Amino acid sequence: MSSPGGLEVPLWRAIAVFRFASLLYVGALVVRDADRYAHPLAAVVVLAVMLGWTVATAVAYARPAWRRWPLLLADLAVVVGVLLVTPWVIGREALAAGVPTLAVAWLGGPVLAWAVSGGRRRGTVAALVVGAADLATREHLGDSSFTGAILVLLAGLVVGHVARLAVTAEERLQRAVELEAATRERERLARGIHDSVLQVLALVQRRGAHLDGEAGELARLAGEQEAALRALIAGRDATDPPAGGGDLDLRTLLGRYSSATVSVSAPATPVPMPAPVARELAAAAGAALDNVDRHADGRAWVLIEDEGATVTVSVRDEGPGMPEGRLAEAASQGRLGVAQSIRGRVTDLGGTVRIHSAPGLGTEVELTVPRGRG
Repeated sequence: MSSPGGLEVPLWRAIAVFRFASLLYVGALVVRDADRYAHPLAAVVVLAVMLGWTVATAVAYARPAWRRWPLLLADLAVVVGVLLVTPWVIGREALAAGVPTLAVAWLGGPVLAWAVSGGRRRGTVAALVVGAADLATREHLGDSSFTGAILVLLAGLVVGHVARLAVTAEERLQRAVELEAATRERERLARGIHDSVLQVLALVQRRGAHLDGEAGELARLAGEQEAALRALIAGRDATDPPAGGGDLDLRTLLGRYSSATVSVSAPATPVPMPAPVARELAAAAGAALDNVDRHADGRAWVLIEDEGATVTVSVRDEGPGMPEGRLAEAASQGRLGVAQSIRGRVTDLGGTVRIHSAPGLGTEVELTVPRGRG
């Protein structure tokens, strides 16, 4: 679980400070109660061992490569050893009279180290081992005998939880930094492509759009590649939308109609709509573009407008336009493309269709639907 540095470094430093501070407290108790010990000189030797181990762990845990099982087990073994020699050094009678053990608060060091290195579970295991060793030094167990063990257990749980949160936060921060770097690189490449490749392709498409033969075919291919590059730069999803429910981004569905002859303009932010509504609206816009391809010169503009409660999609062309009454005449002749493929879909969604057209002025189809499920 532990990582080499990052947000865990302050925790390891805090453990080192805790060890030295608790050792000073143990030293003060030894000076105060030495005359009550069964073997005072042995207490000084144990205190010297505790000092040496405190310095050793402060140095060892500062190196990420050393925070492994050998050090963790040795750390726990030293504290358990100090607890087990306590009855001989201090004496059973003195312990029964209320003299503190030699480890006292210092025994929390390995518990905190295990918690930081492995989280709540590892900290709990270390706390149970230390607590059991502490209880083993006492002949008579009372309510106060369990206080130290409970405090150590709580410390292992809380510190382990905090350490886990620190590691998770560091991982998320790293992913965010990587994503930001990737986004910046993509934006840089997009600027370069826009300033060079896209402009050249657009120029080739415009200059050769009205030429015949291979020149016209080259212009058409250049226009298609321009549209594909723009879609790639915009980060559009090229996969099919999910077949189930949920929301879909209308920009993604209509963006697939973008080509050398069809320009799609959309808001910079997503336009989420319920999947059935988004698909039907996109299909209606596709039917309008089919009409442009058949009856106009094939050049069209699609505009997506997110108006909050409603969404409007406009399809405009610069074709010959339609005289008044042409749609009714087409319906009477059995040609129901507009009536069914466009009006029918939008009406089923609870929306409206407006068609503005005049001879020589092109045609504009406005599809407006409510954002909810029609």
